[in-house]
Amino acid sequence: MNDKVESPKWFLVVTIIALIWNLLGLMAFISHMTMTPEMLSELSSQEQDLYKNIPIWATVAFAIAVMAGTFGSLLLVLKNKAAKLLLIASTLGVIVQNFHSFFVIDSMAVYGATSVIMTIIVFIIAVALVLLANNAEKNTWLA
Repeated sequence: MNDKVESPKWFLVVTIIALIWNLLGLMAFISHMTMTPEMLSELSSQEQDLYKNIPIWATVAFAIAVMAGTFGSLLLVLKNKAAKLLLIASTLGVIVQNFHSFFVIDSMAVYGATSVIMTIIVFIIAVALVLLANNAEKNTWLA
């Protein structure tokens, strides 16, 4: 029998912050998908080229990363063990998206070193959320 144990107070705080973080990512995705030609014309020519040449698989990876991350974080807040699977899917989406950014195209040439820093932060947080979900599952904080 695997009775649910009450989670520590910090768990709720961390999971709410994770949800907010992933909602920001979801907003970035929506912004990316709803970019109008007028908005695109305001970007540098290098950025325009990046946006115009994104393959569907990279866009799908971005969608999986943010949507699975958002729903996974929400499920962590709700203490649902399905969160772990969604957060793993989100991390895989992050990896595929970053593969595109750094190996298929040279996004660092356009955005500079700051793009690498942000990418590392996103990856670390995605992995940390998987580890948090795994820890919560082991401690029976999730049902």
